[in-house]
Amino acid sequence: MNGLKNEKDNHILDQSPVFTAIKRSLAIIEFDTTGKVLWANDNFAKAMEYETNEMPGMMHRQFCTEDFIHSADYVTFWNELRLGKTFQEKILRVTKNGRHKWFEATYTPVYNTEGRVQSVVKVATDVTTRENTTTVLKTELQQMAEELLKRAEIGISNSHQITSVIDRVVKESNENIKLLQLLESKSNSIRDILKTIREIAMQTNLLALNAAIEAAHAGQYGRGFNVVANEVRKLSKKVEEATKEVHSNLEGIASQVADIADGTKRSQTVIMDSQSKTKQAVDEFTGIGQAARKLDQQARILAEAL
Repeated sequence: MNGLKNEKDNHILDQSPVFTAIKRSLAIIEFDTTGKVLWANDNFAKAMEYETNEMPGMMHRQFCTEDFIHSADYVTFWNELRLGKTFQEKILRVTKNGRHKWFEATYTPVYNTEGRVQSVVKVATDVTTRENTTTVLKTELQQMAEELLKRAEIGISNSHQITSVIDRVVKESNENIKLLQLLESKSNSIRDILKTIREIAMQTNLLALNAAIEAAHAGQYGRGFNVVANEVRKLSKKVEEATKEVHSNLEGIASQVADIADGTKRSQTVIMDSQSKTKQAVDEFTGIGQAARKLDQQARILAEAL
């Protein structure tokens, strides 16, 4: 741009074929240093929902949001343009009908022959569709991250509860195993006692038999003793039969205890396996939770960046 003002078009821009081509493809507007519109091409007017002949004389602030107009950034923005600083950024503007539009814009100060800034040219590209799409995507991404994080936290909580229950079952199973082992040990002790009783009964029976023989040898003098010997033999026989019955019952109990112990051990194996798998599930949910938190952070960073 050569900075020479064309009075016919009432603007300073060069009328070369290159610039003419640029005007056809981009939205362009020119302001003086107070922010008053000198001219705007059709692309800019249409983007802002104005007629081209409405633009000259309007003020820059008419295209801005209220928040931006009344901010310190707006004052700084124009002060720096007047000092010759170029401004390039994504901006939010308000159309004639009050709609918000996003532009990728470059504000370039234009100098006169004396080297002073006499106007500012803005070249813009309407990126509203892209921004709206991006906003929807980043919102969906953040919602997805939050939902994933929520589900992961619920999964972790439930898995911890299951783990707690299984740990309690394992503990109770171990205690039951110990009780069964103790019962088995006591059963073995009772077997030993029964064995001793049977041996005593057998010896008693043998002694009673010997006493009966001796009583028979003694004749009528041994009759009373013979009666006692017979009673002792009967008692010994009853003791032996009782010990056999107790032993039989004890063997049945021992067999059932052994079956219960085997079943408990098998259950314990299953429980231990479930415990291991549950811990793996907890680890997986924890990993999902960490990934979800990272995704949530990235979604927030993306939202701030855009």
